[in-house]
Amino acid sequence: MLLSFAKTLLRFLKKFVPTEYPIGIIKVLSITQRTFAVIATNACGKILLCGIKCTSCPTCNQTCKDFEKERCKRLDKAPYVCNGCSKKINHCTIAHKYRYDARFADHKYRELLSDSRAGINMTKRQLHQKDQIITPLIEQGQSPYQILTNHPELEMSVRSMYTYIDKGLFTARNIDLKRQPKFKPRKCHKTQIKDRTVFINRTYADFRSLDIQAHSFVEMDTVKSSRDSQRTLLTMIFTEEKLFLAFLLNRCTKGAVRAVFDRLEKRMGTFEFISVFENILTDRGSEFSDPNALETGINGIERTNIYYCDPMRSGQKGTLEQAHTLLRMVLPKGTSFEFLTQWDVNLIVNHINSTPRAILNGRTPYNVALETLGEDVLKAFQLKPITPDEVNLTPKLI
Repeated sequence: MLLSFAKTLLRFLKKFVPTEYPIGIIKVLSITQRTFAVIATNACGKILLCGIKCTSCPTCNQTCKDFEKERCKRLDKAPYVCNGCSKKINHCTIAHKYRYDARFADHKYRELLSDSRAGINMTKRQLHQKDQIITPLIEQGQSPYQILTNHPELEMSVRSMYTYIDKGLFTARNIDLKRQPKFKPRKCHKTQIKDRTVFINRTYADFRSLDIQAHSFVEMDTVKSSRDSQRTLLTMIFTEEKLFLAFLLNRCTKGAVRAVFDRLEKRMGTFEFISVFENILTDRGSEFSDPNALETGINGIERTNIYYCDPMRSGQKGTLEQAHTLLRMVLPKGTSFEFLTQWDVNLIVNHINSTPRAILNGRTPYNVALETLGEDVLKAFQLKPITPDEVNLTPKLI
């Protein structure tokens, strides 16, 4: 009875299945799905090729020349996946199914990205050959630059050689180099701004694109105390007049910096503050991480524009860095600011601003600022001149 059912189904398929789909396809798929048991020996009419029962034939597609693999038109066009198909996955007769998983794809991408950058792009044999050349020459006192200059066949940069030596890939070590052991590890700047959105339209390139006169702006920075004190000096300098300012902060925070701005605005008046502090260039310290608060005045009026130097480019505000050298003559590195008062800071600033500068043709920053900024502004800064013979830039000043 089962045999007659199989023959009846075969006649039905031959009658109703479209001619462009060979009967071998349907037969193979039907047997694969096992929707019914076929025990006929010659179900596909190819007895001369195989001679075994269809239920036990695992290689119909290799044996039968008329076999044609079923294809899904959805996989022949973009995006070449089964996502969005109306059929359930367990009801589809296609042998190979493709499904896109965004989370899995992202995981594979990141795994490939990290693996491709791990290790070195060199075989063990190549590494051994380079080591036989490099290590003896380093032991002779030659520098990596000297070795690479005389041996271009090594095909690596000086930085790569230092990196390989530091990782221990060569027999030579850092201790074998002439100058490497003398270098201190680079400082890790943990207090830099983490929110990069604050730099939008405030970078050094944006600052350079401003239509302003040369050096007619203010540079701002902070000078840290020794480790036993959290007090900090907020420093500023007017680059045209070389007028130096310093304000004592109990904590190096963005709130403390804003408090100084608000205090100056109250002394000077909002519109005078806007004219004096039109553009300010500073570094990327965390104490300057809220530019909107610094730019907005106590009355909600925009009082200044804050711009940031590029990372690790303190030379972009070199005028202020040079003024710090005068400050360090009075407050050497390692000095604690714990017992300083704002009166002491003002005294130091007055002596610095009363020092003649060659770039000002022998004039003092105070006298130049008196002409350009006015006496009222200097009073708001609590500045006064010091007679030339009384100027003292040593720690004995305080």
